[in-house]
Amino acid sequence: MAAPQEERSPSLDDCLKLLKGERDEQRLAGLLLVTKFCKNDDIVSLKKVYDAVGTHFLDRLLRTGTGSGDGVENRDVYLQLSVTVLAALCRVPEIASSVDMVSRIPLILEIMSKGITTNMLEDCYELLYLVSTASEAGVMTLINSGGLRVIAPQMSDLPDGSHAMEVAIKILQLLVSKLSDESMNIERFLELSLVVAAVARQFAVLHNALKFEALHLLSAVFSSEYSALLHEPLRSMPDNNWVDYMRTGIVAILQNRVAPSEKLHALILAENMMSILGEKWLIGGVKLPNVDLPADRCLLLVLESSHVEISVLLNDLAYKKYEAPKNNSTAEDILLKQRYLPIMFSLVEKIIKYISSAGENEGTLTDEAVFQKVIKILNETVGAVLEYLRDAKEHGIKKGNDLLASVRVIGSYLAETPVACKEQVQDVLDYMLSVEGEDESSPFLSTCFLLPMLCQITMNAEGCKLLAYSRGDIAVVECLIKLIERSAESVDEDGSVFLACDTIMNILLKREQISLTSEIYTFSSLLKALAYWADRSNDHSVVMMAASICSLIFDFTSEDALLKQPNFNSSSLDSLALLITRSLSSCGQDMSDTADLLEIITGGYSRWIDRFPTIMKHPFEQ
Repeated sequence: MAAPQEERSPSLDDCLKLLKGERDEQRLAGLLLVTKFCKNDDIVSLKKVYDAVGTHFLDRLLRTGTGSGDGVENRDVYLQLSVTVLAALCRVPEIASSVDMVSRIPLILEIMSKGITTNMLEDCYELLYLVSTASEAGVMTLINSGGLRVIAPQMSDLPDGSHAMEVAIKILQLLVSKLSDESMNIERFLELSLVVAAVARQFAVLHNALKFEALHLLSAVFSSEYSALLHEPLRSMPDNNWVDYMRTGIVAILQNRVAPSEKLHALILAENMMSILGEKWLIGGVKLPNVDLPADRCLLLVLESSHVEISVLLNDLAYKKYEAPKNNSTAEDILLKQRYLPIMFSLVEKIIKYISSAGENEGTLTDEAVFQKVIKILNETVGAVLEYLRDAKEHGIKKGNDLLASVRVIGSYLAETPVACKEQVQDVLDYMLSVEGEDESSPFLSTCFLLPMLCQITMNAEGCKLLAYSRGDIAVVECLIKLIERSAESVDEDGSVFLACDTIMNILLKREQISLTSEIYTFSSLLKALAYWADRSNDHSVVMMAASICSLIFDFTSEDALLKQPNFNSSSLDSLALLITRSLSSCGQDMSDTADLLEIITGGYSRWIDRFPTIMKHPFEQ
């Protein structure tokens, strides 16, 4: 009896013969065979298949499957077959980047929006990803055809960790990188908020490589130029689970041994979450199944990680700026680190703000041991920043946004604890007041950042001596003059104006105790600025503050001395005379809130009036 012959498996050549057949039945049979070869990244075979079947038949099959071509039976089968084959063929870069394939993107998006099987949806995502990565035309067509509008609502329905979810996240990473501020509108912001919510869940629940892809997508969204406009749509989302998912994912990254770059991405998310929801986001548990997260865990991890990142960034910056060989790669690395540093500083500033309000808000830090640990880490962080500034001082570098940001974070902390890191602060106070941002022509913002601390330390003679020794009194005077000039354009400067006024008044009131050497040129400019400030205001407190500082300055100068200054003339004196007259007109009235200022003005009047005949010509009634 003869042995039975083994049945021969179809080969690629058999498949190609069928694809080149004249009848549709032959081509369909050939495509069914193609699916056996689609699982391998055999670029040569896939190219032969594409050339054999031709783009016209693929288009006809796709239209038939969508109901827009001839034939009504087995449309789902035709659609699944066409999408599967097209997705496979797109593994060939030249096919994926072809005009024919790019032109199919709108139809693929339409198919996805009609509710299809999970397998077909996965093939659609695969096709879109391959076409989008193959050419600029592909990704821009996907954006302009409403890719985000179709994909965003589907994200929450995709199975956790599925291949479809993985490819969708990769597509969205590509789209986010191409979206510009000008291309954004309300609809796109709403769509992106859906994406953030869905991806936040993957970021929390997954424990594989896709977790990091989710992290990178979220970081890219929040690092974009339009991210600030996404805050309100996120705050308005009806389902707040995404907030707990974000906290859970961030904590998981920060408490595990992962690459430093991944922790940096997690900290970027934490900074944005606080910008969206406020500093209170740091504290609190999560309402998710199988997640047990102590209320203070996120706060401690974010602060500890920020401290580590800041120390590393500052050490690297100092080395590359002052010791490493100068070349293009070094310059680029410096710019990259200078871009990340303000984000880490912002985190620390937000934590400082939160800690300073502890006890005022519900859900704040109640564990004393945790509170002391936070203070310890903050002291160490500020100490590292002060050391970085001392290094810059020794190298004679005063200009740089990294230096200005360093002064700002120090100012934020010292505003709450003026005596912290006392010796280090004394060592670099003069330097901090001389720091300029890249776009500044002279120091200004650095002084503004330090005003809350300066105002507090000058309440005693020791602080005044320190400031005068650092020539900080002149820096504050020059800062106040600029603030007054800017206040004409923005009321936001008023708080800083009064802080500067209080600081200058503290110094002037202790002038004899600290042997202050007064620079009449600088103070003559301040007198003009104060008269201008009061003249523009109907606020009684402004008039009284300006007049009281003027009265203290008059104690160590005269009308003749002022008129010798190049920036001062008789018109300036007239303005000051009107200011003093306005302030003294409140005598006898119930002005309890400014009584101490009135006392300074009236007490000084008798001491200096003989030296100011112009002001004497403006009598007042007591």
